[in-house]
Amino acid sequence: QSGSATMIPSSQIFASPLLFDGDWNPQPYLAKSWKVADDGLSVTLNLVKGATFHDGKPITSADVAFSIMTIKANHPFKSMMEPVAEVQTPDPHTAILKLSKPHPAILLSLSQALCPIIPKHIFGDGQDLKTHPMNLKPIGSGPFKFVEYKAGEHLILEGYDNFFLGAPKLDKIVIKIIRDAVNRAVSLERKEVSMHLQANVALDITRAQKLDHVKVEPTGKAVSPLQWIAFNTKRGPFEDKRVRKAIAYALDREFITKRLWKGLAETATGPIFPGTPYYSADVELYKANLDKAGSLLDAAGYKKGADGKRFSTVIDYIPAGPEWKATAEYMRTVFKKVGIEAKVRTSADFPAWIKQISSWDFDMTIDSVWGWGDPVIGVHRTYLTSNIRQGVIWSNTQQYSNPKVDDLLAKAAVEMDQAKREALYAEFQKIVVDDVPIYYYGTFPFYVIYDKKLKNVNTTIWGPLSPMHEVEWE
Repeated sequence: QSGSATMIPSSQIFASPLLFDGDWNPQPYLAKSWKVADDGLSVTLNLVKGATFHDGKPITSADVAFSIMTIKANHPFKSMMEPVAEVQTPDPHTAILKLSKPHPAILLSLSQALCPIIPKHIFGDGQDLKTHPMNLKPIGSGPFKFVEYKAGEHLILEGYDNFFLGAPKLDKIVIKIIRDAVNRAVSLERKEVSMHLQANVALDITRAQKLDHVKVEPTGKAVSPLQWIAFNTKRGPFEDKRVRKAIAYALDREFITKRLWKGLAETATGPIFPGTPYYSADVELYKANLDKAGSLLDAAGYKKGADGKRFSTVIDYIPAGPEWKATAEYMRTVFKKVGIEAKVRTSADFPAWIKQISSWDFDMTIDSVWGWGDPVIGVHRTYLTSNIRQGVIWSNTQQYSNPKVDDLLAKAAVEMDQAKREALYAEFQKIVVDDVPIYYYGTFPFYVIYDKKLKNVNTTIWGPLSPMHEVEWE
């Protein structure tokens, strides 16, 4: 799964081959050492000895091979493990990944949240992995073992005393599922919860900032969340790039981020998250200009009628907090100024929104997508022609296709030279921003809100998606 609500408990229940620190450096975890071949076509993992699953069975290279090939077959990030042709296991503590082509993101792909090591003796019994009965009571490899799950209520984990890095410092973690932002805020205020690991709703953060007993910190820069307005490039007026560019010029990203998002979001200009290694600012910025927007719509053949209208459209938005709806209502108001009649459509819930967008039944939608540390993992999926997959959310649901972009991304996916890779991504960003399958307006980092008496709260690039075995109370 690609959702943080899955990855947070997953990183507690399951260990990964590697960890990444706060400076983008790989660190040992289940693999005590590793080596990437000079030609980039293999990675050798030397596993720690003595590591066990929660049922006491040893963790071996066979489990690592099974896990990686399971991820390749099932994970929505197709590009993440796609180059892995096979995983060889010459002995129980050596796993050798054989790659069909160089993969500059392979070590990141083996880190926390992205590569849980699951037991082959449990999940390799021939049953369908997606409906396996042990999915809801998993046997893990990480610092905390599964105790109880109540759908829509909570997940209870207990420290695994035989964890190979030593027993975790917390005896128990209770993950409470609180869907409503107001209830989450009240729970923090009443000290009913000690941590909010993935705060990305302005109400959660602004209320927490007023509390004396908690810290509020941005975290997890590799998650790289971008906020955007995505167009269905195969539907109606939005097939024309000039219409998409007109909408980009009609909107004011500074107003959206500073006013609607309470100043907690920063402006975004393109498909790669600012502050990550491959970001380029050398793109069209689409400064708000209603006159230019109107001229582009005229040129595209959508002139105002006698009633002042050019065409009608529908705006969808992800049901994840009040700021999303406020952004949609702002868009509706701005569109009216340039002659576009817009209706804001509210989804009943998150699954309903997913079904609407992934089935391509939309004009434009406001939501957020995450970069996942390296563009080949989290960015390529949105723009590759080969990833136009109906029914899969956060694939190329815009149905955008540009052969030049496909070529640039194919080259960047195998380029091991950092400077050359940066140049490829710079050109990619310029083209995509000009084509406007998506209008980028903001970046809203994860915030972690936690009781000041908690120590060693994670500061890695993955932030809350990391194991919490070192977190403890004063």
